[in-house]
Amino acid sequence: MKAFERERLLERVDREGATVGGRIPAQVELEDGTFDLRDFVFEVKRRDELDADVREQVTEVVKSLRRARLSRRATIEAGEVPVETGERLADEILGIDRALTALGSLEPTDLEAEAAAHERADQERWLSFLGQVRGRDRGRRPRS
Repeated sequence: MKAFERERLLERVDREGATVGGRIPAQVELEDGTFDLRDFVFEVKRRDELDADVREQVTEVVKSLRRARLSRRATIEAGEVPVETGERLADEILGIDRALTALGSLEPTDLEAEAAAHERADQERWLSFLGQVRGRDRGRRPRS
């Protein structure tokens, strides 16, 4: 594969919104063998609530999908495969990304905890700024 072909494929899989309109593959090869990804995602999304066992299973599947994505991307990045194989890997990556997006949306968000975390981060940034202004940040003195 030539450098420009490799860069085109990497840009394609790294592009924001590349999965819009994409399809979750019926099956995907993971470390443990072939996994029925589409059925798993649809079955999990159909449930009103996820019990602890299902949440744990989703977490494990997400970890496996992320490893599979990284492996496929690294293969493209190495550029040691034919263009056709690179195209197939890019398609698989986009399908995995689509599944990761679907599975990621299953987790309920704790809006109060998120707001508190943002508030703490804002306070830390403000205190850091004040420390810099007063010359207390790592021995720095304000410019005169």
